[in-house]
Amino acid sequence: MKGTLAQVRSYERSVRLLMVNQFTINLGFYMLMPYLATHLAGPLGLAGWTVGLILGVRNFSQQGMFLIGGTLADRFGYKPMIVAGLALRIAGFATLGLVDSVPALLAASAATGLAGALFNPASRAYLAADAGERRVEAFALFNVFYQAGILLGPLVGMVLTGVDFRVTCLVAAGIFAVLSLVQIRALPQRRGDESARRGAGPREGVLAQWRGILRNRPFLLFSVAMIGSYVMNFQVYMALPLEVRRIGGEGRFGTAAVAVLFAVSGLSTILFQTRVTAWCKARMEPGRALAWGLFAMGTAFLPLLAATALPAPESLTGTRLLAAVPPALSALLLAVGTMIAYPFEMDTIVRLSGDRLVATHYGLYNTVCGVGIALGNLLTGAALDAARAAGMSALPWLALCLLGLGCTAALYGLHRTGRLARPTPRAVAREAVAAA
Repeated sequence: MKGTLAQVRSYERSVRLLMVNQFTINLGFYMLMPYLATHLAGPLGLAGWTVGLILGVRNFSQQGMFLIGGTLADRFGYKPMIVAGLALRIAGFATLGLVDSVPALLAASAATGLAGALFNPASRAYLAADAGERRVEAFALFNVFYQAGILLGPLVGMVLTGVDFRVTCLVAAGIFAVLSLVQIRALPQRRGDESARRGAGPREGVLAQWRGILRNRPFLLFSVAMIGSYVMNFQVYMALPLEVRRIGGEGRFGTAAVAVLFAVSGLSTILFQTRVTAWCKARMEPGRALAWGLFAMGTAFLPLLAATALPAPESLTGTRLLAAVPPALSALLLAVGTMIAYPFEMDTIVRLSGDRLVATHYGLYNTVCGVGIALGNLLTGAALDAARAAGMSALPWLALCLLGLGCTAALYGLHRTGRLARPTPRAVAREAVAAA
């Protein structure tokens, strides 16, 4: 941990602030969101479909607006979008705790989603710009802060929600308010791409820039190939907890086993991310690291696949151990795969953009992956239901393993054919002329 902190201190103030920024954003977000559904369905007494609609609006407004958020960041600068996103989170979180009407709750949920669409592409583009040639290491540290917020947030939220959910909402809003003031005072101004502000007019310039990015075939192929990594990673929040509770039950053991999944994922990243990144960077090219990362994610489901072939233990203790161990191993392997891939993934987006319209590229990338996550989770849920109905418990884990192998092959193919390399100056100039 001392080595990690020493690395953080070696970066300039803006990079350090962005890392603390991301930790605080995740702390505030995850101390509230895991308990929102319970609040909506319990004290407010909303129907299940209404709860799903409110939560879905937040996800849709974030994933659907990433491209807009990235475009605005390139056009008006990174800092204004970061501050605007934080301000929206303040309003959204405070409203979630103070209102009980469905229209107001929908508006608050949409505001929290739009906030993420504004500050996520801007903060990553800002980090990439100020980290310079040390981007890969900077994104590794960024992931450490990211996971620390995810790990600590639910624990703080559990304590506050035990008092009152409104207290959780107001404290989360207060955290974002303090963070906003810190950003306004301490975060230096960082302009986006100068080419994003040229052109005949806002509409014509933006549409031309989007067309230029959509003509960037290597970037689009990379975005599609990486969808599988997000689908597999999301199973820490969906398929793995469902499997734990299916075998171990809904009691205290099931709750504790689910908590172990998140602890394994978060703590392993905090402790080993920088070492894994340093090891990979010293021994392999970015494309190969990405392929190995996705391969590790695909193999993460082998413990669960193997567990389906074993006879069920006769004792309750044996059943519970069977419920806890394979999902925990899967969560660990998913974390390892993410540790390998994530820093190189973020760096590859910058390289494929040719250092132009970086926030817009991040925005489109997040939108593509967000749509993929929605479809992937729908298919994974269908596979889980079909497996239970047909008595074929291995089906979803086999499908996820094959998804990992397919994405690994796609990434390795892109690497071998040179599509993950930085575009040539001629290609960058041609895209810039087309956008202008």
